[in-house]
Amino acid sequence: MARVIRIGTRGSRLALAQADELKRRLMAANPGADLAPEVVVISTRGDRVTDRPLAEIGGKGLFTQEIEAQLADGRIDMAVHSSKDMPTVLPGGLELACFLPRENPADAFISQRAAGLAELPAGAVVGTASLRRQALVRRLRPDLTVIALRGNVETRLAKLARGEVDATLLAQAGLIRLGLDGRATAILPIDDFPPAPGQGAICVETRIGDAATAALLAQVNHAPTASALAAERAFLAGLDGSCRTPIAGHARIASEGRLDFHGMVLKPDGSEAHEVHRAGPVGDAARIGAEAAAALRVQAGPGFLAGWE
Repeated sequence: MARVIRIGTRGSRLALAQADELKRRLMAANPGADLAPEVVVISTRGDRVTDRPLAEIGGKGLFTQEIEAQLADGRIDMAVHSSKDMPTVLPGGLELACFLPRENPADAFISQRAAGLAELPAGAVVGTASLRRQALVRRLRPDLTVIALRGNVETRLAKLARGEVDATLLAQAGLIRLGLDGRATAILPIDDFPPAPGQGAICVETRIGDAATAALLAQVNHAPTASALAAERAFLAGLDGSCRTPIAGHARIASEGRLDFHGMVLKPDGSEAHEVHRAGPVGDAARIGAEAAAALRVQAGPGFLAGWE
């Protein structure tokens, strides 16, 4: 009898593409095995409530709570998520057991009016739901108008096409996974426009102690991505980061087993930003991220994050 593996996911096209990638990798890693991966679509509050900013309705857990409830009680065997949606503290009994190879973590600029962010005319309207993207745009182009724009990838592209905004920003990784990377007008440089911690990486959550599922996922875990995410999640945790806080963080694995980390925290209006660079052995990824967060807290001062956490 085939072993059924129930994979919980949100129902958006992007979430389903990520679940399908996990299915393909599991099957490829077990040729000839009698596996039957089954995708279970679970509606989350973050998907259902699209008329308000995430910060107003509860933050990142809105995209994971219902899925984690079914994982905890055994209705699904694993849950696949966008890593940037994951809170730093997981429910008791659950863990992140696997990361798939990271796609391009940069942000894509999309517009029918300009070739890039710098070319938009003064007063042009940029729509994005991300407080990080809003703050970075305001930092680089304080003469632009920035508004909240929620919805899945297709919804935001449709709003752009209707002229509701002059430009929008989306994760290039998501566009690639949807076969829409040709829609990007320009790719924003990571050094100037650093991504959200976890952006571009798919993670898989499981129950602690489920040895059979852990063994399956170990076959498809991508160690460099796991190390990068260890640094980025430690950085986020050190800043008590949430959807209410404009935080950027990116780790890349350099040559000879070195990890380079760049982190930034901003005021929502972009008027002030603090950034940090750290590097060290890949094996110290979590320590590097935590030290970067501690350094930023000192650099920014005790009151910097308090006003909008």
